[in-house]
Amino acid sequence: MRRLLILAALALSLPLAHAARPNLVLGMTLEPPGLDPTANASAAIAEIVQYNVFETLTKINADGKVTPLLATDWAMGDPLTWTFHLRRDVKFQNGEPCNAVAVKFSFERAAAAASTNKDRRLFSNMAVATPDPWTVVLTLKTPEPDLLFMLGQATAVIVEPKSAASNGTAPVGTGPYMLDAWAKGSQLSLKASPGWRGAAAAKGLIPRVSFRFIGDPAAQVAALLSGDVDAFPRAAVARSLDQFKADPRFQVIRNPSRAKTILAINHKRKPLDDIRVRQAIAAAIDRKAVIEAAADGFGVPIGSHYVPGAPGYVDLTGLNTFDPVRAKTLLKDASYALNFPRPLPLTLKLPPTPYARQSGELIAAELAKAGMAVKVENIEWAQWMSGVYTAHNYDLTLISHVEPLDLGNYAKPGYYWGYESAEFNQLHARIGSAPDEATRLKLLGEAQKLLARDVAAVYLYQPLWITVANKSLKGLWVDMPVFVNDLAALHWE
Repeated sequence: MRRLLILAALALSLPLAHAARPNLVLGMTLEPPGLDPTANASAAIAEIVQYNVFETLTKINADGKVTPLLATDWAMGDPLTWTFHLRRDVKFQNGEPCNAVAVKFSFERAAAAASTNKDRRLFSNMAVATPDPWTVVLTLKTPEPDLLFMLGQATAVIVEPKSAASNGTAPVGTGPYMLDAWAKGSQLSLKASPGWRGAAAAKGLIPRVSFRFIGDPAAQVAALLSGDVDAFPRAAVARSLDQFKADPRFQVIRNPSRAKTILAINHKRKPLDDIRVRQAIAAAIDRKAVIEAAADGFGVPIGSHYVPGAPGYVDLTGLNTFDPVRAKTLLKDASYALNFPRPLPLTLKLPPTPYARQSGELIAAELAKAGMAVKVENIEWAQWMSGVYTAHNYDLTLISHVEPLDLGNYAKPGYYWGYESAEFNQLHARIGSAPDEATRLKLLGEAQKLLARDVAAVYLYQPLWITVANKSLKGLWVDMPVFVNDLAALHWE
């Protein structure tokens, strides 16, 4: 604390160290496990590579609108047939052409049986044809109304066939930046790609961008105040927000998101497969208290896997409300019927994100009052990905699902929370084949209600992210429909 105060005092009297330099240093809370967004579900990968190293056919912008990127235009022949025309001036960073062959390879690789792409379901729903080197025709098995949006996500990046296998450590893309160096555990740097869209476009890029990995909230504040970091998107600095607002060297941006912070429940573990136990867990947790503990109040309560502002949102926060008495009763009734011990032993595995670590003990204490003995286990991100997400070795975990339009995860067989519902699967299929937008939105509302009634998870809050940056840095996203740092849009004023 004394060191932090000294740094803060020094920072008030000194200019930001990097303000006059053309290069840029960004802060990130988590270090990615690799750099291939098609191989791993970690959102930290996209924060570095999406639209920077790798590009997609379409681009999701800060306002959520979809515009051309590697595709110049597209046309829908019918709900199942889409034709994309490609840019002809694009090469991969190893000199290979980015053409229809590369698109076909990328999408068929994502759909392959051995694929670990978290959106494999999307790509296995399509057949890819290449009538000429600059045209791609996608024929879908079932309609996908959000196809253009989904083709702009990190899981849909176009990769170079010969280098694809090594993209996790030596990524080769078509984007404005390429990997420079990676000091694991500390930082990663990208350098501008000299051949990107020609010399004129490349000249306008910030020459070098470094990402520093800083998980501790106090260390994030110190790095910003000292000028070691020029900008920290999605920083855990809410408790120091007034200080940054009062300091003329900084700009503070509040970023609405499509993220859903949930207490995920492993439905394959007994007695968590019983709805009474899941209802008891939900009734024991005070969303408002969690928002204060996890996000210092910067969050909006949610009642299902959907957030305010998204098309078709239904407010279901009144369905599974905080009710400690009901929680005790539900758990007691379930324990008699299922013959499990009380207090019920459970594990709560927390990833290293500040929101999880700051609220995990609170959630455990609230569950204890209802008759659950929760053991909190702090784990690293790689352990969460391998143990929780891949091996499903957990009872409860606190996680923020940052992707928009991800209700389909509940229809994925073998997904990490083990939720299986024929009714939901049918609803999801009907959403995809809805004849018009009004019908689709109505079905989205029904899907939200079903997840809430089933207590598929405990739905906690929509995070409101905070970005703190040097006031001279321009081009930062205000809204945050997807987790990216769009480096080509940034410049120093």
